[in-house]
Amino acid sequence: MPTGQWYPPEWPERIRALAAGELAVAAPRRAATVVLLRDGSPGPDVHMLRRRASMAFAAGAYVYPGGGVDPRDDDRLVRWAGPDRETWARRLGVGPAEAQAIVCAAVRETYEEAGVLLAGETGDTVVGDTTGDDWEADRAALAGHELSFAEFLGKRRLTLRSDLLGAWARWITPEFEPRRYDTWFFVAALPEGQRTRNASTEADHTVWIRPEEATAAYDRGELLMMPPTVSTLRALLPYGSAAEALAAADGRDLAPVLATARMEAGELVLSWPGHDEFTKRVSATAPDAAGGGPA
Repeated sequence: MPTGQWYPPEWPERIRALAAGELAVAAPRRAATVVLLRDGSPGPDVHMLRRRASMAFAAGAYVYPGGGVDPRDDDRLVRWAGPDRETWARRLGVGPAEAQAIVCAAVRETYEEAGVLLAGETGDTVVGDTTGDDWEADRAALAGHELSFAEFLGKRRLTLRSDLLGAWARWITPEFEPRRYDTWFFVAALPEGQRTRNASTEADHTVWIRPEEATAAYDRGELLMMPPTVSTLRALLPYGSAAEALAAADGRDLAPVLATARMEAGELVLSWPGHDEFTKRVSATAPDAAGGGPA
């Protein structure tokens, strides 16, 4: 039975070109995405965005707020609370400056795309309301790269709350995809008093949904998703609250997951190590007839 796994029809051709040494491999760009959680019944709900049909990559797919690292995200002037940069560096498997940039990207992108800000006036508070014309002007300036995140925090005298994030997983876009990202997935609870909204120019719809509902719809082929998205949703199924999921984050394996492709009995076999459900077999001589969904 077909699922909602996103799979671009051009991938088999690109995989063949890579195997033949005819495809230049793009370097992955560092990125971060945040799985926002809020307590529902019986377990936590997840905030998801549907990418516009006009998008060149993963059109129509359901994703989490996130995006690439801004070169200015490693600015040492960022007001910071929670685990220090060295602690985050050990957890994320990168250097301290890179760790700060990745954490900043997670917080910044969540604000840019969902209107939710994991920051407060002190290291133990969180802003309660991010609505209003002045907030929107600053959010637009951030999204338009007119303000760096450090400048935004300084202007509002806010401190980034890195302790409100839990590192959950790391996935790297396959080598045969021209748009590649090395993405760290985080979990975070929706702060009290704040609410999500569709602030992204890349999404046409947002939803709060239970992980079991989302995965069931994916299994029926009704919701289009990429493997990292589905994997994250399935991993959240055992937890009864946002707090439980956050507490479990420290024990999560952050070894990067990178898809591999091989020839087997006349077929191209695409697989994600440790995630057998996403294995895809495609004829090595004919275009993919199924084509179409996100990965």
